[in-house]
Amino acid sequence: MARNKQRDRAASAASVAETVDGGLAELIPDRERPRAWTLLIDGAPQSHVDLDDPAYLSFEYQRRLGHIADLAAPPNRPLQVVHLGGGAFTLARYVAATRPRSTQQVVELDGPLVQFVRRELPLDAGARIRVRSVDARAGLAKVQDGWADLVIADVFSGARTPAHLTSTEFLGEVRRVLRPGGFYAANLADGPPLTHLRGQIATAAAVFPELALTADPTVLRGRRFGNAVLLASDRELPVAELTRRVATDPHPGRVEQGRELADFAGGAAPVTDASAKPSPLPPASVFR
Repeated sequence: MARNKQRDRAASAASVAETVDGGLAELIPDRERPRAWTLLIDGAPQSHVDLDDPAYLSFEYQRRLGHIADLAAPPNRPLQVVHLGGGAFTLARYVAATRPRSTQQVVELDGPLVQFVRRELPLDAGARIRVRSVDARAGLAKVQDGWADLVIADVFSGARTPAHLTSTEFLGEVRRVLRPGGFYAANLADGPPLTHLRGQIATAAAVFPELALTADPTVLRGRRFGNAVLLASDRELPVAELTRRVATDPHPGRVEQGRELADFAGGAAPVTDASAKPSPLPPASVFR
Protein backbone atom coordinates (compact mmCIF):
# COMPACT_ATOMS: atom_id res chain seq x y z
CA MET A 1 0.00 0.00 0.00
CA ALA A 2 2.83 2.41 0.86
CA ARG A 3 4.52 1.56 -2.46
CA ASN A 4 1.32 2.35 -4.38
CA LYS A 5 0.97 5.61 -2.46
CA GLN A 6 4.47 6.66 -3.49
CA ARG A 7 3.91 5.66 -7.13
CA ASP A 8 0.64 7.55 -7.32
CA ARG A 9 2.17 10.67 -5.76
CA ALA A 10 5.15 10.64 -8.14
CA ALA A 11 2.89 10.07 -11.13
CA SER A 12 0.84 13.14 -10.25
CA ALA A 13 4.02 15.16 -9.57
CA ALA A 14 2.62 16.37 -6.27
CA SER A 15 4.99 17.60 -3.61
CA VAL A 16 4.28 17.09 0.08
CA ALA A 17 5.28 19.43 2.91
CA GLU A 18 5.22 19.57 6.68
CA THR A 19 6.58 21.91 9.33
CA VAL A 20 9.37 20.28 11.37
CA ASP A 21 11.72 21.62 14.03
CA GLY A 22 14.20 22.81 11.37
CA GLY A 23 11.61 24.69 9.31
CA LEU A 24 9.43 23.71 6.34
CA ALA A 25 10.27 20.22 5.07
CA GLU A 26 9.25 19.54 1.48
CA LEU A 27 9.49 16.41 -0.64
CA ILE A 28 9.66 17.29 -4.33
CA PRO A 29 9.18 14.49 -6.89
CA ASP A 30 11.94 13.80 -9.40
CA ARG A 31 10.23 13.95 -12.79
CA GLU A 32 12.90 11.73 -14.37
CA ARG A 33 12.74 8.89 -11.80
CA PRO A 34 9.26 7.55 -10.90
CA ARG A 35 9.75 7.04 -7.14
CA ALA A 36 12.54 9.49 -6.42
CA TRP A 37 12.28 12.56 -4.21
CA THR A 38 14.34 15.55 -3.11
CA LEU A 39 14.04 16.70 0.49
CA LEU A 40 14.25 20.46 1.07
CA ILE A 41 14.30 22.28 4.41
CA ASP A 42 13.28 25.93 4.08
CA GLY A 43 14.12 25.70 0.40
CA ALA A 44 17.63 24.26 0.86
CA PRO A 45 18.15 20.82 -0.75
CA GLN A 46 19.08 18.26 1.90
CA SER A 47 18.76 14.79 0.36
CA HIS A 48 17.72 12.88 -2.74
CA VAL A 49 16.23 9.40 -2.45
CA ASP A 50 15.18 6.90 -5.11
CA LEU A 51 12.97 4.29 -3.45
CA ASP A 52 13.29 1.97 -6.45
CA ASP A 53 17.09 2.26 -6.52
CA PRO A 54 18.56 3.22 -3.12
CA ALA A 55 22.07 2.74 -4.55
CA TYR A 56 21.51 5.75 -6.84
CA LEU A 57 23.13 8.88 -5.39
CA SER A 58 22.22 12.13 -7.11
CA PHE A 59 24.00 14.84 -5.09
CA GLU A 60 27.75 15.25 -5.72
CA TYR A 61 28.78 15.11 -2.08
CA GLN A 62 26.57 12.09 -1.40
CA ARG A 63 28.21 10.23 -4.29
CA ARG A 64 31.59 10.95 -2.70
CA LEU A 65 30.39 9.70 0.67
CA GLY A 66 29.10 6.62 -1.14
CA HIS A 67 32.56 6.03 -2.61
CA ILE A 68 34.01 6.16 0.90
CA ALA A 69 31.44 3.63 2.14
CA ASP A 70 32.40 1.39 -0.78
CA LEU A 71 36.07 1.59 0.21
CA ALA A 72 35.60 1.19 3.97
CA ALA A 73 35.82 -2.61 3.72
CA PRO A 74 36.10 -5.34 1.07
CA PRO A 75 33.05 -5.63 -1.23
CA ASN A 76 29.92 -7.26 0.21
CA ARG A 77 31.20 -7.21 3.79
CA PRO A 78 28.56 -5.79 6.16
CA LEU A 79 29.49 -2.54 7.87
CA GLN A 80 28.68 -1.01 11.22
CA VAL A 81 27.94 2.63 10.49
CA VAL A 82 27.02 5.69 12.54
CA HIS A 83 25.30 8.48 10.60
CA LEU A 84 25.34 11.86 12.33
CA GLY A 85 22.53 13.72 10.61
CA GLY A 86 19.66 11.85 9.00
CA GLY A 87 17.98 13.93 6.32
CA ALA A 88 16.06 11.42 4.21
CA PHE A 89 18.45 8.59 5.26
CA THR A 90 20.03 8.54 1.80
CA LEU A 91 23.40 7.11 2.84
CA ALA A 92 21.86 4.63 5.28
CA ARG A 93 19.64 3.34 2.47
CA TYR A 94 22.70 3.17 0.19
CA VAL A 95 24.72 1.08 2.65
CA ALA A 96 21.75 -1.21 3.31
CA ALA A 97 21.34 -1.78 -0.44
CA THR A 98 25.01 -2.25 -1.30
CA ARG A 99 26.07 -4.12 1.84
CA PRO A 100 23.20 -6.27 3.10
CA ARG A 101 23.24 -7.23 6.80
CA SER A 102 24.99 -3.98 7.72
CA THR A 103 24.03 -2.53 11.11
CA GLN A 104 23.49 1.22 11.18
CA GLN A 105 22.68 3.90 13.71
CA VAL A 106 21.26 7.22 12.50
CA VAL A 107 21.34 10.19 14.87
CA GLU A 108 18.98 13.00 13.85
CA LEU A 109 17.95 15.70 16.32
CA ASP A 110 14.80 16.76 14.42
CA GLY A 111 12.21 14.25 15.63
CA PRO A 112 9.33 15.61 13.50
CA LEU A 113 11.58 15.39 10.41
CA VAL A 114 12.34 11.74 11.22
CA GLN A 115 8.62 11.00 11.50
CA PHE A 116 7.84 12.87 8.26
CA VAL A 117 10.52 11.02 6.27
CA ARG A 118 9.69 7.61 7.72
CA ARG A 119 6.02 8.11 6.88
CA GLU A 120 6.47 9.42 3.35
CA LEU A 121 9.64 7.53 2.34
CA PRO A 122 9.53 4.34 4.43
CA LEU A 123 12.74 2.50 5.22
CA ASP A 124 13.05 -1.12 4.12
CA ALA A 125 11.62 -3.16 6.98
CA GLY A 126 14.49 -5.63 6.62
CA ALA A 127 17.24 -3.02 6.92
CA ARG A 128 19.09 -2.93 10.22
CA ILE A 129 18.76 0.82 10.69
CA ARG A 130 18.10 2.33 14.12
CA VAL A 131 17.15 6.02 14.28
CA ARG A 132 17.67 8.13 17.41
CA SER A 133 16.18 11.62 17.69
CA VAL A 134 18.89 13.25 19.80
CA ASP A 135 21.73 15.72 19.31
CA ALA A 136 24.54 14.29 17.19
CA ARG A 137 27.24 14.62 19.84
CA ALA A 138 24.98 13.25 22.57
CA GLY A 139 24.05 10.31 20.34
CA LEU A 140 27.70 9.65 19.53
CA ALA A 141 28.49 9.52 23.24
CA LYS A 142 26.14 6.55 23.59
CA VAL A 143 27.99 4.45 20.99
CA GLN A 144 30.43 1.97 22.49
CA ASP A 145 34.18 2.20 21.96
CA GLY A 146 35.44 0.73 18.69
CA TRP A 147 31.95 -0.16 17.42
CA ALA A 148 31.93 1.57 14.02
CA ASP A 149 33.64 0.78 10.73
CA LEU A 150 32.47 4.15 9.44
CA VAL A 151 31.17 7.38 10.96
CA ILE A 152 29.53 9.81 8.54
CA ALA A 153 28.89 13.39 9.68
CA ASP A 154 26.39 15.37 7.60
CA VAL A 155 24.77 17.68 10.12
CA PHE A 156 23.29 21.04 9.24
CA SER A 157 21.02 23.33 11.22
CA GLY A 158 19.73 26.28 9.25
CA ALA A 159 22.23 25.31 6.47
CA ARG A 160 25.15 25.53 8.95
CA THR A 161 27.07 22.84 10.81
CA PRO A 162 26.67 23.48 14.56
CA ALA A 163 29.80 24.70 16.32
CA HIS A 164 30.02 21.80 18.78
CA LEU A 165 30.46 19.38 15.84
CA THR A 166 33.60 21.11 14.53
CA SER A 167 36.10 20.69 17.38
CA THR A 168 38.96 18.40 18.35
CA GLU A 169 36.91 17.25 21.34
CA PHE A 170 34.13 16.15 19.00
CA LEU A 171 36.58 14.35 16.71
CA GLY A 172 38.10 12.68 19.76
CA GLU A 173 34.68 11.13 20.38
CA VAL A 174 34.51 10.06 16.74
CA ARG A 175 37.88 8.33 17.00
CA ARG A 176 36.79 6.61 20.21
CA VAL A 177 33.77 5.12 18.42
CA LEU A 178 35.75 3.92 15.38
CA ARG A 179 37.40 0.53 15.35
CA PRO A 180 41.12 0.50 14.42
CA GLY A 181 41.28 1.18 10.70
CA GLY A 182 37.80 2.69 10.61
CA PHE A 183 36.88 5.71 8.47
CA TYR A 184 35.46 9.10 9.42
CA ALA A 185 33.81 11.03 6.58
CA ALA A 186 32.36 14.52 6.92
CA ASN A 187 30.39 16.73 4.57
CA LEU A 188 31.79 20.25 4.95
CA ALA A 189 30.41 23.39 3.33
CA ASP A 190 32.37 26.59 2.79
CA GLY A 191 33.15 29.37 0.35
CA PRO A 192 35.88 31.95 -0.17
CA PRO A 193 38.17 32.50 1.69
CA LEU A 194 37.69 28.87 2.91
CA THR A 195 38.53 29.70 6.52
CA HIS A 196 36.14 27.09 7.91
CA LEU A 197 37.39 24.34 5.60
CA ARG A 198 41.04 25.02 6.37
CA GLY A 199 40.27 24.99 10.09
CA GLN A 200 38.47 21.67 9.80
CA ILE A 201 41.46 20.11 8.05
CA ALA A 202 43.74 21.31 10.85
CA THR A 203 41.28 20.00 13.45
CA ALA A 204 41.11 16.56 11.87
CA ALA A 205 44.90 16.46 11.52
CA ALA A 206 45.21 16.97 15.27
CA VAL A 207 43.20 13.77 15.89
CA PHE A 208 43.81 11.48 12.89
CA PRO A 209 47.17 10.69 11.23
CA GLU A 210 45.74 10.14 7.73
CA LEU A 211 43.56 12.64 5.84
CA ALA A 212 42.20 13.25 2.36
CA LEU A 213 39.83 15.87 0.99
CA THR A 214 37.68 15.65 -2.12
CA ALA A 215 35.68 18.45 -3.76
CA ASP A 216 34.97 20.22 -7.01
CA PRO A 217 38.15 22.03 -8.13
CA THR A 218 36.34 25.38 -8.21
CA VAL A 219 35.45 24.96 -4.52
CA LEU A 220 39.04 24.05 -3.63
CA ARG A 221 40.27 27.14 -5.50
CA GLY A 222 37.89 29.31 -3.48
CA ARG A 223 35.89 30.42 -6.49
CA ARG A 224 32.46 29.43 -5.18
CA PHE A 225 30.60 28.14 -2.14
CA GLY A 226 30.18 24.36 -2.12
CA ASN A 227 30.67 21.03 -0.43
CA ALA A 228 33.88 19.18 0.35
CA VAL A 229 34.14 15.70 1.82
CA LEU A 230 36.84 15.06 4.40
CA LEU A 231 38.08 11.50 4.97
CA ALA A 232 40.16 10.61 8.04
CA SER A 233 41.52 7.44 9.57
CA ASP A 234 44.33 5.92 11.60
CA ARG A 235 45.40 3.80 8.61
CA GLU A 236 46.61 4.45 5.09
CA LEU A 237 43.77 5.68 2.91
CA PRO A 238 42.78 4.22 -0.49
CA VAL A 239 43.55 7.53 -2.18
CA ALA A 240 44.30 6.13 -5.65
CA GLU A 241 40.95 4.34 -5.88
CA LEU A 242 39.05 7.27 -4.37
CA THR A 243 40.71 9.59 -6.88
CA ARG A 244 39.72 7.32 -9.77
CA ARG A 245 36.11 7.15 -8.64
CA VAL A 246 35.78 10.87 -7.99
CA ALA A 247 37.36 11.71 -11.35
CA THR A 248 34.77 9.61 -13.20
CA ASP A 249 31.72 11.05 -11.43
CA PRO A 250 29.17 13.01 -13.52
CA HIS A 251 30.63 16.13 -11.86
CA PRO A 252 34.32 15.20 -11.52
CA GLY A 253 36.15 16.19 -8.37
CA ARG A 254 39.71 16.32 -7.12
CA VAL A 255 41.36 14.60 -4.16
CA GLU A 256 44.03 16.25 -2.03
CA GLN A 257 46.20 14.55 0.60
CA GLY A 258 49.62 14.73 2.21
CA ARG A 259 51.76 17.79 1.61
CA GLU A 260 49.28 19.34 -0.82
CA LEU A 261 46.51 19.12 1.77
CA ALA A 262 48.75 20.55 4.49
CA ASP A 263 49.66 23.43 2.17
CA PHE A 264 45.96 23.97 1.44
CA ALA A 265 45.24 24.24 5.19
CA GLY A 266 47.82 27.03 5.23
CA GLY A 267 48.80 26.80 8.88
CA ALA A 268 45.24 27.04 10.21
CA ALA A 269 44.87 26.27 13.91
CA PRO A 270 42.82 23.32 15.19
CA VAL A 271 39.36 24.24 16.47
CA THR A 272 38.49 23.48 20.10
CA ASP A 273 35.19 23.62 21.94
CA ALA A 274 36.27 27.00 23.33
CA SER A 275 36.93 28.51 19.89
CA ALA A 276 34.34 26.65 17.77
CA LYS A 277 31.94 28.50 15.47
CA PRO A 278 29.21 27.22 13.14
CA SER A 279 30.10 26.77 9.48
CA PRO A 280 29.39 29.87 7.35
CA LEU A 281 25.91 30.60 6.08
CA PRO A 282 25.64 29.84 2.36
CA PRO A 283 24.90 32.82 0.10
CA ALA A 284 21.31 32.93 -1.12
CA SER A 285 22.48 32.35 -4.70
CA VAL A 286 23.55 28.78 -3.82
CA PHE A 287 19.94 27.55 -3.75
CA ARG A 288 18.65 29.39 -6.80
